Amino acid sequence: MNRAKTPTILGLIAVAAMTSPATAADDPRYDRKPDVIYGRKFGTALTMDVFTPKNDAKGVGVILVVSGGFFSSHAAISPAFIRPLIARGYTVFAVVHGSQPRYQVTEIIDDLNRAVRFIRHNAHDYHIDPARIGVTGASAGGHLSLMLGTAGTAGNPNASDPVDRESSRVQAVACFFPPTDFLNFGEPGRKLIHPTDHAPPFRAAFDYHELDPGSRLWVPVTDDTKLESIARRISPAYHVSADDPPTLIIHGDKDPLVPLQQSERIIDELKKAGVPNRLIVKPGAGHGWLTMNQDLPTFLDWFDHHLSTPAPSKSADPNR
Repeated sequence: MNRAKTPTILGLIAVAAMTSPATAADDPRYDRKPDVIYGRKFGTALTMDVFTPKNDAKGVGVILVVSGGFFSSHAAISPAFIRPLIARGYTVFAVVHGSQPRYQVTEIIDDLNRAVRFIRHNAHDYHIDPARIGVTGASAGGHLSLMLGTAGTAGNPNASDPVDRESSRVQAVACFFPPTDFLNFGEPGRKLIHPTDHAPPFRAAFDYHELDPGSRLWVPVTDDTKLESIARRISPAYHVSADDPPTLIIHGDKDPLVPLQQSERIIDELKKAGVPNRLIVKPGAGHGWLTMNQDLPTFLDWFDHHLSTPAPSKSADPNR
């Protein structure tokens, strides 16, 4: 096997294990509302499935970011991952974003912000507290969870769409093995700014284009200064501030795809900012492990603790 391809294969297997499709359409423990449209772009509907406990609902929402390698699809929504959240009384929003290769990371981040705004705007209909929303995911889903935690913004009070007037801030984060700093990936100074800096299955997610004013055509972004600026903008480690939500990360110390250093990097920033945080290192674990479901109670305890009461009002500077 080509050694360079091994981390990619391991990463895809890990994500697939977490996000295997449902085997049953109905479950007596929850009601599932599929294909709820939370936004549209370029004629494409952005959807989520909403899972509501039939008993003992807490009135608290948890967003599950359905993403691996920045691929996302409705078929990847896994009730097996969702049922433990339901059992604790959480209403779960399984969010599917615009997927690569059609969409890039910057656009995908926008989708997640839109999803939070939509959930918050419709909190009454979903019987949840808009001030108690958590988020979880793995790998790319973990990265997007942290982008919401560190770079969620206030809504635009002048927006014509009332959804866009809502904040996209969340109140707790718990995620697995996330990329956090594309300018120091695995070691100081190792920059992943070009599409070819990434493994082949993920390059399309980082293949940015911009509109050329002369030709009116979309052309690739090739200027290193611009690419470095984008890499910084999509790296959660550079957005950390004191008003960020409590953050828990679980990461294997033998991860060949996303180095443990990535979680250590953002945890260090969270500590400096005084944000409640915890990093759990799984000895010998790679990019995913067969017993990941056994780690979910740790996430649930984190959400129980930090979402039990509404968080104090958080500032959300749209320029961050």
